[in-house]
This record gives sequence, C-alpha cells and structure tokens, in this order.
Amino acid sequence: MQGFPLAWPGMKIGLLGGSFDPAHEGHAHITREALRRLGLDRVWWLVSPGNPLKQRGPAPMTERMSRARRVMAHPRVDVTDIELRLGTRYTAQTLRQLKALYPGVRFVWLMGADNLVQFHEWKDWEWIMRNVPIGVFARPGARMAARGARAADEYARYRLPSFAAKMLPDMTPPAWCFLNVPMKPISSTEIRERGEWVA
Repeated sequence: MQGFPLAWPGMKIGLLGGSFDPAHEGHAHITREALRRLGLDRVWWLVSPGNPLKQRGPAPMTERMSRARRVMAHPRVDVTDIELRLGTRYTAQTLRQLKALYPGVRFVWLMGADNLVQFHEWKDWEWIMRNVPIGVFARPGARMAARGARAADEYARYRLPSFAAKMLPDMTPPAWCFLNVPMKPISSTEIRERGEWVA
C-alpha cells in the first residue's frame, strides 16, 4: 500500500490521532511515554484533515505534517496522512479500515485525558471501546474530569491498572488504561493564540 506505513501481524502499534494544529512537545511526550509504558513497537500519528468536533478549520495539511515531523523525529514514530488517504472523517471509520488493511496488527488508540472527557460525543464511541484497546494519558487540568467521564464510568470494569499497562496491547477489548505521566503544560490552542504557529 503505497503511502501507508509498513506493519505485520503481531506488531503493537499505537495510534495518536488529531489535527496537530500545531504539533508540540506535549504530543511528543505522550508518544514517548506510550512507547515505553505500553511496550509498543511503533506509534503512528494520524494527522487528520479536520476535527468534526471543532468549528474552526485547521492549518493546511502540508504545514501541519511538516511541523509534526520536526517535533516528533523518532525512529519508531510515523507521521502519517492516513485519514486523508482513506477518505475517513471519524475515528471509528479510520479504525475499521485500518483493522481490515492490517489484519493481525495489535492497534492501541492513544489519547489525552481531555479527550476522554468528551469521548462519549464521538461518533460510534462504544464501537471504538469494544474493538480497540485504549491508552489514556493524563493532561493538565483534565485528570479529575477524566476520572468522572461517562466512558470511564460505563467501562470502569474494563480498566487495566497502570502497573499492568504493558499488557494492554494484548488485551481483548474492551480494555483501557489510565496513565499518570509527568505532564507538559502546553496545548495547540495556546500556541495558536500566542501567534507562535510557524510551519
């Protein structure tokens, strides 16, 4: 599949999706922690054409991809435009296609705790919970809210303790884990508001 990352059955691959508008050290930090704490072989950044939950459109794709590759220059991380190539708009659509394209690959969805708070608003969020293990990473200001999130509450019995996080990629969904990691107080919104978004 030209333009798609290589992967083979049995590989453990974390998927970090988002508009990355712009990518920053917080994204890179979560990625490095995911590789280490979850025992992943690789992480793919899924730079999305646009976020359906955000009113404002993102910066041009080429600019966001270019910056993301500079921010996350790591031999085990692929910055991709998979969603653009697949023509998918929602995470569940992307995951369905990736699971079909890469049979036997153990995908893990990665997200910050701020996304867990609104996860129940995502299209087909329960399908995601039931089909892909999820690693949730602490984010400034969202740790307590995430613990009371609807998804966290409804799927509480499927939560893996953080000390067993390396088991997550091998778990049969639903399975998720909340990881308290040293937090980076930075966000894409703040960078845009400060006018520091430079491709």
